[in-house]
Parts: sequence; structure tokens; C-alpha cells
Amino acid sequence: MRFSLLIIKAETREGDISEEELPPFRELFDAYAASLQDAGALVSADIFRPAAESTTVTLRGGSREVRDGPFIDAVETLSGSFVIDVPTRAAALDWAEKCPAALYGVVEVRPSAIAFRDGHWGSAD
Repeated sequence: MRFSLLIIKAETREGDISEEELPPFRELFDAYAASLQDAGALVSADIFRPAAESTTVTLRGGSREVRDGPFIDAVETLSGSFVIDVPTRAAALDWAEKCPAALYGVVEVRPSAIAFRDGHWGSAD
């Protein structure tokens, strides 16, 4: 089964974390991603740039509308994701618990309904 582990946390602003504080967080995330990969569970992983750098696109009346900034202006934002493929929801919850982001934010576990594999859409199970 495929799940997205969505990292939701308050935006980090410049100066919130010192340069000395960053390496331990990077090491935790490096070890976490490596453990997912070693277990054969990792599909993809991304840490996003700040929400202020995002752009939304919609089509209304056949015209493209582009807006700078996030879809929703919020204190807590989607800041990254790990897509994993594991046998059960319980296994996904175990991986979410091990995610370093759970120490300072929220890790939302979202099951995939369908997935694009080998050139076609099909069950994510």
C-alpha cells in the first residue's frame, strides 16, 4: 500500500534556527531517509521551499489564473513529504512515528487511492 507522510509545521523564518542547530536535524533526516530506503519502503522524498515561494494555478472559464503564494495562508504549512510503499497502515504509522518531523510538527499519514505505475493508473495497494 502506498502512503504519503505529509510534514506539516510552522514555517521556519530566517534566524529561527542557527547554523549550528541545522546539522543535527539534517543528520536525523538523512538517517530516516536511509532507513526507509534500506527497508525498501521509500518511493520518494521532498522537503519543500517556503510556502511564500509557491504559486497556484487554476483554470476558470478557459483562462489560466496564476497567483503567487500558497493556496491557503496559514501559520502551519505543508513543508515536505515522504511517499512510502508498505504492507499495512500500521507499518505506515510506525514510519510516521520515526519521522524526525514528528518531534516538532505533525506527520499526517495519507493513503493513496490510485497510483501511476508502469505507464498507467491503477490501485495503490
